[in-house]
Amino acid sequence: MKNEGIVGVSPRSSAAGFSGLIQRWTGALIFAAAALVTSVFFIDFCAAVFRCGCVSLWSGADAHCNIHMAGGRQCPWCEYGLLASAIPWALIVAVQAGVSFWPRPMRAGLRLASAVVAFPAAGAVIAVAYGISEGYWK
Repeated sequence: MKNEGIVGVSPRSSAAGFSGLIQRWTGALIFAAAALVTSVFFIDFCAAVFRCGCVSLWSGADAHCNIHMAGGRQCPWCEYGLLASAIPWALIVAVQAGVSFWPRPMRAGLRLASAVVAFPAAGAVIAVAYGISEGYWK
């Protein structure tokens, strides 16, 4: 029995729907992997860019950040607390989502690599904007 009696269902549209579902799941997995990398290494990126004393999550995170020292410059990502540092993280992850779900056909490996590389690329632009706006490198 064929699906001819069901409105809007044909063998061709069923295959296209399944293919679209696979593409969405692939994009979701790529996005999740890229966002996980960003989440784990975000504070390390902060330390590399701002040289503020932050360390890996498993080594104390922001315990040695310059925000805990009186006077001197204050790390622009850590200075205003966890909620404020979530903003640059969210901006980076938004770029990764754009890469992960972009409708242009791309091999999954290349898309994953592009989404992961979006972390330092977008992060650098965002960090420079924060650093300049806060006068961090004066």
